[in-house]
Amino acid sequence: MNTRIADPGSARLAGVDLHALAAREGTPLYAYDAHALDARIDALRDGLHGRRARVCYAVKANSNRALLARIAAAGLGADIVSEGELRRALAAGFRASDIVFSGVGKTRMEIAAALEAGVGRFNAESREELGLLDALAAERGQVACVALRINPDVDALTHAKISTGKAENKFGIALDPARAIFREATRWPALRIDGLHAHIGSQLLSLDPIREAMARVAVFAGELRASGTALRSIDVGGGLGVCYREGQDHPPALSDYLATVFAAFDGFEGELVFEPGRWLVAEAGYLLARVVRVKQGSSRCFLVLDAAMNDLIRPSLYEAWHDIVSLVPQDRPMRVYDVVGPVCETGDTFARDRALAEVEEGDLVVLCGAGAYGMSMASTYNSRPLPAEVLLESGGYQLIRRRQTWEEMTAGECAPLERGTA
Repeated sequence: MNTRIADPGSARLAGVDLHALAAREGTPLYAYDAHALDARIDALRDGLHGRRARVCYAVKANSNRALLARIAAAGLGADIVSEGELRRALAAGFRASDIVFSGVGKTRMEIAAALEAGVGRFNAESREELGLLDALAAERGQVACVALRINPDVDALTHAKISTGKAENKFGIALDPARAIFREATRWPALRIDGLHAHIGSQLLSLDPIREAMARVAVFAGELRASGTALRSIDVGGGLGVCYREGQDHPPALSDYLATVFAAFDGFEGELVFEPGRWLVAEAGYLLARVVRVKQGSSRCFLVLDAAMNDLIRPSLYEAWHDIVSLVPQDRPMRVYDVVGPVCETGDTFARDRALAEVEEGDLVVLCGAGAYGMSMASTYNSRPLPAEVLLESGGYQLIRRRQTWEEMTAGECAPLERGTA
């Protein structure tokens, strides 16, 4: 499913006039197509119909409470990695029992908060975490359900910074230590270690590493079953890729991905857990920006936007591609630009040598595929307030985050003590 703007000249998305929207709400502005999000949710539910499976949305991809509430209302669970995400998920309407708590560095306070809330499962990543979780659960008189995250040592064939399943990565437990943990499970009496978890990376454009990783998990699950260990669930993580570069990115079809997972665990009678994040929200999101100026350098032409790396850091952090569309009449001549922001970093670059219909100061452009790891990774670097977010639906829109004010940006800062006082 591709939700690129079909007619940039008309500048409409989900029936909404983007020029009027930008004039009213300002730029930079995140806009999400509600229909595109709903369609992804429906496709996933249809693909899992009749299967013993659970979907837990990876909150880190986009944690806006309005979007979370929509996902929760559709019956999905949540995959969280912090107490903050736990609080967001609960406030948005997710049932605690439908929440899984992942992450390599859960703190004592975070684990205690999750136990108090009654989260459904912890995805544990080390012996040390098991010991802490066991102690905290015992203090509360609880038995915590745990899936052991294993590291299958599979190259996800994605960007190194979002690859999580190789032996050199910080995530999960290698198979031999994992075997020992299951043999010694009685050492942690306040834990029920009855699940496996594996997630090898994000933005996967090939099924081969998924197939290899799931095969290794399936073999390990078979070993456990043969030794008498009953597994109630296998969490296959997320990572299915999306189309950021139209015509060049060819992510696997959802049906092929699901068939690969089902084939790997044919005969498994427990529950399969899926943790999609990017796949659900990325292509539903757009970042609208206005042209500040067109600057002709000695050898390059710079298209300077009012959006910057603090609003969308993926190109700076991952060298990520986002399709960019100028919302101008498309009969204008094409021109090649370096698309940049105003932040004082050369890394504040969205694209180099990008051909766009010619723009002028004040024109609008839109960066596509910005629904995942856009606003959730935004910052106030250079003291730039966080942008607003809107949800587009049926020709109208709802403001789901107002633009941060200068006062809000500095509200948590405290005046220093007077000189000479203790």
